[in-house]
Amino acid sequence: MGRKKHTILIAGASGVVGKAATEHFAAQPDFQVLALSRRPFPLPEGAIHVPLDLADAAACAAAADNLAGVTHVLFAALFELPELVAGWRDERQMKINEAMLCNLLDALQAKAKGLRHVTIMQGTKAYGGHVEPAPVPAKERWPRHKHANFYWLQEDMLRQRQPHAAWTFSILRPQIVFGYAVSSPMNIVGAIGAYAAVQRELGQPLHFPGGGRYINAASDARLIAQAAHFAATHEVAANETYNVVNGDMLVWHDIWGSIAARFGMERGDDVPLSLTATMPGREDVWQRVVERHGLQKLSLEGMIGSSWQFTDRAFAHGLERVADSVLSPVKLHQHGFHGCMDTEDSLHDWLERMQQARLLPR
Repeated sequence: MGRKKHTILIAGASGVVGKAATEHFAAQPDFQVLALSRRPFPLPEGAIHVPLDLADAAACAAAADNLAGVTHVLFAALFELPELVAGWRDERQMKINEAMLCNLLDALQAKAKGLRHVTIMQGTKAYGGHVEPAPVPAKERWPRHKHANFYWLQEDMLRQRQPHAAWTFSILRPQIVFGYAVSSPMNIVGAIGAYAAVQRELGQPLHFPGGGRYINAASDARLIAQAAHFAATHEVAANETYNVVNGDMLVWHDIWGSIAARFGMERGDDVPLSLTATMPGREDVWQRVVERHGLQKLSLEGMIGSSWQFTDRAFAHGLERVADSVLSPVKLHQHGFHGCMDTEDSLHDWLERMQQARLLPR
């Protein structure tokens, strides 16, 4: 096999975004993919696993020689504390995420002389929606929302280093990401599917467990990968920030019936329920589902991790004030990327993939 034009290092390749990006770039004829994660996971053909703990500065320095050919980076690695939502404002969480990017950049800048582009991920917290309601739609040109966030630490690092380097960078901001990765802290698709499977096993309809109606949006992990490809290969994206969303709107109550139908269930009532508090106690029910349907032998904790917390938040469970949250994709489209996806179809695509992988029942 001949040498490929580009070599992209995908950090956090086993996560929801990283997994989709690894699949996307491995399918491109001109990209060699280095998939960086602490633990091995199934890789698409041609991708090479790079086992590395980005929080370990010495390990990153020791790995520098193996990264000498890297031309592009997609940094989708993320450290989250067990208390997910509280961790978003935790100083230790911020410092670890800052150190992870710093350690990787130090290693790359020492050896990867051909490095041309770095893409990092942010999200809706950039607009302060977890602190106070953000105006609709959220736009990249706005001044930074004044709150402590590791996004700003990582972005400042890039802006300080970039003028002295040969590479440029881009920042992508998705909303609720649809994809899947086992034990991800923000795998909402897996959490929805597991909740539905348990409700069905208990002989219950699929009640909606969240709070009040609000307008939101989502980002398919495949679309994020496509946007990352665009940013990595187009000069217009140099040092730019882009919202990356499917392009339509999402109201959970309005697509809940189609989720119920997928699992052969009745759409239940709106019955507020903390998935975080309730679902870990349904492990015995889940194991019945696993045995009945011949699923992969994973516990709920092993498959869903802390995604129950993220899902409660996305469903607005227990929130006294619920504000619409919409990111504008206009800037990215104006710069030449026109990808879009139907959000309801996107959710069902990923549920189907998890069913095919025997992670969820039919």
